[in-house]
Amino acid sequence: MSCLETIQSYSLRSIGIGERLLPRSDFTLCEQVVLIGSGMIWNVYFGLMALTTGFFLATAIALGKGSANPWLRKPAEWFIFLFRGSPLFIQFFFAYFLFLNLKGAYPFFDPFTAAWLGALIVLFLNTGAYSAQIFYGALQSIPKGEVEAADAYGLSGWSRFRRIVWPTMLRLAWPAYTNEAIFLFHATTLVYFSGFPAWQQRGDALYYASYFADKTFNPFVPYPILAGYFILLTLVIIGLFGLVNRRLNRHLPANARSKMKLRLNLIR
Repeated sequence: MSCLETIQSYSLRSIGIGERLLPRSDFTLCEQVVLIGSGMIWNVYFGLMALTTGFFLATAIALGKGSANPWLRKPAEWFIFLFRGSPLFIQFFFAYFLFLNLKGAYPFFDPFTAAWLGALIVLFLNTGAYSAQIFYGALQSIPKGEVEAADAYGLSGWSRFRRIVWPTMLRLAWPAYTNEAIFLFHATTLVYFSGFPAWQQRGDALYYASYFADKTFNPFVPYPILAGYFILLTLVIIGLFGLVNRRLNRHLPANARSKMKLRLNLIR
């Protein structure tokens, strides 16, 4: 099978399009690159969906934690503490068995035991907690003079939040939030180790990389390919978030704009 035929047969296999059977022997470099790249579709899906929905959850929780009302503040604090204080893998483990038990009693929860929804919910809650802490720190760092100026102009409530507080919070939090986005996409590889089954046995990028490593007894080809895909994905994230960062800071002089810095996270 030529490389072009391999691309046609396996490039969309992870979503059920193309050849159903995996190659069994005589693995080529093209097959490994194409199939691992096909699995990246699921990693991008998990990361993009969790990041998009988690952004709004994080904003609401950050506001709740900064509220003077204890009925809003305490649940937000405990939510952040719970999901930041426990490992992501353990969250996958408990969520799967929770959904499995609920499925036995209520058929409504049947889709929640699949990776496309159940694992996505865990990632959504996890990134919501991490991002909420980032946004909360940014809320606490908003200069009081900006809020006082908004009050002087007669802005209050939703108008003040939409025009002053929220844009300033994003501007201050965006570099750290960029790092959270990168680590979230990296954390999607943990879905492979969780109890959530892949859709129709077609897994993510780590599923295919592990398949080739097991069959060839040589992990030094598929895993570097997998790392290469994530490096490219990281560069795309940095580029896109950098554009947003410049947009958020367009009103500032060049020497006063916050710089995008990648800070390593030793443990998730």
